[in-house]
Amino acid sequence: MLAAVLALSSSLLWGTADFAGGLLTRRHAVLSVLLVSQAGAVAVALVLLAVTGGPGPRAAGVAWGVGSGLLGVAALAAFYRGLAIGTMSIVAPVSATGAAVPVIVGVLRGERPGALQLAGIALALVGIVLAARAPGDAPAGRAARRSLALALVAAAGFGTFFVGVQRSTAHGSVAWTLLSVRGGELVVLLAVAAAVRPALPRAGRELAALVVLGALDCGANGLYALATTHGLLSVVSVLGSLYPAITVLLARAVLHERVTRAQELGVLATLAGVVAISAG
Repeated sequence: MLAAVLALSSSLLWGTADFAGGLLTRRHAVLSVLLVSQAGAVAVALVLLAVTGGPGPRAAGVAWGVGSGLLGVAALAAFYRGLAIGTMSIVAPVSATGAAVPVIVGVLRGERPGALQLAGIALALVGIVLAARAPGDAPAGRAARRSLALALVAAAGFGTFFVGVQRSTAHGSVAWTLLSVRGGELVVLLAVAAAVRPALPRAGRELAALVVLGALDCGANGLYALATTHGLLSVVSVLGSLYPAITVLLARAVLHERVTRAQELGVLATLAGVVAISAG
């Protein structure tokens, strides 16, 4: 029961963070959003580490965590940009198909995916094709296709990111993994910001929103990792993969997004595929 509550809570936080990140990226540069939000994520990771304590990490764990963070921040940049220029109800589910990456990694290691996972991958691919059917060659249609391409880039990055996080956690605690991941991301973002010098929000409300965004994202990661220690991974991964549904519901309720019938079927097929991949 506890594992299910933790996993569902992580989905709620992830889905809310994705929606908020998409909205904020429509008002601010992606680099600005990432820089401030990841600073907030590092703060949360430091608090978690101070509360939980535990032995220090191994060098291998830190290396995997930092490497995952570098990949994760690139995936987040593509994802937030896709959310900003496209339809959130489509971009969010497509980005979640990164759940197939660990399956592919397992195949390369000699594992054999189950029939449910293979069916889920096929269903997700069909869903992506349907979701990509933006009408015409109008600018809106071209933007939709660009956002879909960014969602696929984010999916590949997220999937590989979670493989790296799993490897990092195997060499240390959840708190140290979160800190190495988010710390690595923040160092890179600070270096890029020093060169690019993006305009940062000055209003206190906007800065607070970006910090909360990072805290939500980091909190979701922590809850999911904790859920895997209290229950079956097959159950936790399915419940944790439901986060795009939260983003879709918020986009429909707040932004009143509308999609074609074919795209709506594509979104449903993609979500079903993600759940099947995670459950296999």
